[in-house]
Amino acid sequence: MTNPLFYAKILLFGEYGIIEDSQGLTLPYSFYKGTLKFSDMESDFEKKSNLSLQKYSDYLMDLELPENFKLNIADFQKDIKKGLFFDSNIPQGYGVGSSGALVAAIFEKYSLKKYTPENIAKNELKDLKKVFGLLESYFHGKSSGIDPLICYMNLPILIENKENVDRVSIPKSESGKGAIFLIDSGMTGETGPMVQIFFEKMKTEGFRKTLKEEFIRYNNACIDAFLKKEMNPFFRNLKSLSVWAYEHFKPMIPESIYNAWKNGLDTNAYYLKLCGSGGGGYILGFTKDYEKAEKMLEGFHKEVIYRF
Repeated sequence: MTNPLFYAKILLFGEYGIIEDSQGLTLPYSFYKGTLKFSDMESDFEKKSNLSLQKYSDYLMDLELPENFKLNIADFQKDIKKGLFFDSNIPQGYGVGSSGALVAAIFEKYSLKKYTPENIAKNELKDLKKVFGLLESYFHGKSSGIDPLICYMNLPILIENKENVDRVSIPKSESGKGAIFLIDSGMTGETGPMVQIFFEKMKTEGFRKTLKEEFIRYNNACIDAFLKKEMNPFFRNLKSLSVWAYEHFKPMIPESIYNAWKNGLDTNAYYLKLCGSGGGGYILGFTKDYEKAEKMLEGFHKEVIYRF
């Protein structure tokens, strides 16, 4: 039997805010995917992946997991010796969940209790998120568990607050003029240092206040309007969110994107926001007129992920 595929994810809204209890909205992104496979270890990619699985399995040996979510580490280690690797085209350091897909794949294959994503109750989702947080912490310090959860469920997920998540249905993608798209900043970003900058900023009262009173308000309003398909309030709040990020998340915005970000705000032709922790990787773009935005963003590699 072939192993299931695990897709990348995109955090449309909630970057950094979810650390402080804002809402978040994430979607699976099937353009990138990964699966566990066996090989004869002929390529460097396979060898490197196999070695990193070996190191990860040592970490898992010492990890205390709740009874319902225990993993069969012995089988995992046997398979690693037989040439197991994670065959994935998900770019690392791009904010689209490369470690999340890996964690989801390992949990699916080696979890002692078998779950069917469609049948997982809301209260189980909460526990699963915690477990995924423990499993993913190996890759970048502290993890909320959201990325692996989305990769595992393969459904849009609404993050209601720090504790609770739920499945959500998003309006169907249509063939309209508007689009949500990804821009490649041309460089990778590391989550750890970016999150560190955020926590440094959180030490100042002024930043904490504006995050709670402005960023979280705009962020949650965007999610609400998007799910209701109310595009005017959506774009109004989106602009406020983009302006706020331009002023307060400067260190997280890749330098190659600065001018394009500002240009979008000045012309209202499109608005940009971080995709994940920033520092590199992808940036998210939103526009009512993709053709126009595409011309203005010439020179950047872009991928449309949703049309309206």
